[in-house]
Amino acid sequence: MMATAQTTQPTRTLTDLADLGSVPADTIVNDVPEPQRDAYGRSYATGKRKNAIARVWIKPGTGKVQVNGRAIEVYFARPVLRMIINQPFQVSNRLDQFDVYCTVVGGGLSGQAGAVRHGISTALTLYEPTLRPDLKHAGLLTRDARVVERKKYGRRKARRGMQWAKR
Repeated sequence: MMATAQTTQPTRTLTDLADLGSVPADTIVNDVPEPQRDAYGRSYATGKRKNAIARVWIKPGTGKVQVNGRAIEVYFARPVLRMIINQPFQVSNRLDQFDVYCTVVGGGLSGQAGAVRHGISTALTLYEPTLRPDLKHAGLLTRDARVVERKKYGRRKARRGMQWAKR
């Protein structure tokens, strides 16, 4: 039977903030996660809203947004939809600093704009983890789970009953 010698250091507890200065720097744990980027320097995230699903890639650039191969002004013609998509950049003070390329499927234009916004917010937190508190406080990282209710058997719509008249 072989005895293993373990060299363990005694556990130290901090009783006051003044003791923090005597702790070696390598023992302090940093809670900020590493940025997640691919070989091209992009961050990828998926955004969802209603029945729309958006796959979003962001990288540093001039603020160009491309949706399904078309410019944002062409795909989302209404200014309100473009404003929804730019909300994550306004909250994080990163307007015209990132290029966005995304593909969107399903749903209508409003749901697609919400999906792109959710994907951009998530991709921004993966690219720069320090932006997470601002985006989280603004409610941009929460997936809006409201979807259309299904139609029930014996009803005309999801909740509307059949029309009936006695005479």
